[in-house]
Amino acid sequence: MKLLVNAFIAAIIVFTANAVFAQESQEKVVDEVVAQVNNDVITLSRVRKEMQLVVDGEVQNGKDKAEAIKTVNEKQGELIASLINEELLIQRAKEVGIDKDAEVEVNQRFAAIMKQYNLKTLEALYKAMESQGVNPQDMRDMWRKQAIREMLIQRELQSKVYWEPTAKEVKDYFEKNKGKFTKPELLTLSEIFLAFAGRDEAAVREKAKQLAAKARAGADFAQLAVENSERKDVATTKGKIDPIEMQQIEQADPKIAAAVKNLKKGDITEPLDSEDIGVAVFRVDERTAASTESYFDEKAVRMAILQERLPARQKEYMAKLREGAYIKVSETYRPLVSPILFAQERKEKTSN
Repeated sequence: MKLLVNAFIAAIIVFTANAVFAQESQEKVVDEVVAQVNNDVITLSRVRKEMQLVVDGEVQNGKDKAEAIKTVNEKQGELIASLINEELLIQRAKEVGIDKDAEVEVNQRFAAIMKQYNLKTLEALYKAMESQGVNPQDMRDMWRKQAIREMLIQRELQSKVYWEPTAKEVKDYFEKNKGKFTKPELLTLSEIFLAFAGRDEAAVREKAKQLAAKARAGADFAQLAVENSERKDVATTKGKIDPIEMQQIEQADPKIAAAVKNLKKGDITEPLDSEDIGVAVFRVDERTAASTESYFDEKAVRMAILQERLPARQKEYMAKLREGAYIKVSETYRPLVSPILFAQERKEKTSN
């Protein structure tokens, strides 16, 4: 269940990006309204809670606590600006009905965790989370906000920007950027995954070593996966993972990328820690070398155009939400927040 702690803290860090936060040393906090966003408010206690989560995440990643607190305090204005933008997204999601879809997704995620760890009731899952220092309601709230953001951006921005270029524009972009569209190195892997949940980690690691040794000695990897792997769909996949670009593996998990980098077809990795929740053993099933030859793939070209255009369009989208909203930041925090929150609007006025 360590994943729950890490995922919770990591997701908060990703969302707040470079923004972060305040002292935890005060024994008593007199709450106050930091900002009003239409009919909702952002309180000082909420800001401090978010700040503490970021500090905890920095410390967990090896940063000195005093230095983490100092960095967070210096970027308090960015955090508050991020929370205001978050409120605007949540309010917009309610207007278009996405908040209900997000709640369904959150419920599905909790159900998936229950199945993965063989927990029969939601109460049992909550107890397991609390035993790891995770507040279930905080987790639910964080996942709900995350789902709302992703669904809203997908619906109101990504899908539109993806289909925006005409067929001619797509072709022209490809001709001007052929170097981007070469065939990447592809790997097909199979995996045996063993979870730590409720078990002695040393025993789990030892079992993984034994399974890796059996596989190297000639045992059927697919059969070993079906009999031992704890992925929920292993009976169907037999441990096989869809082909993936080597670059994507490097971005997603450098440890796995390093382990498979020089392996040939049929080679087996040593057991690797997987997201702090278990151990995985991988086999390289297929390996296709990269090519310098360019090839046209409309989907890949549209995705490249999307990646280029989306950041600016997101800024425009948020500026439009702010423009149509009532936002009032308290006098205490306005000098910290306004230059960050309304940077896009000021840029547009200057350019005009």
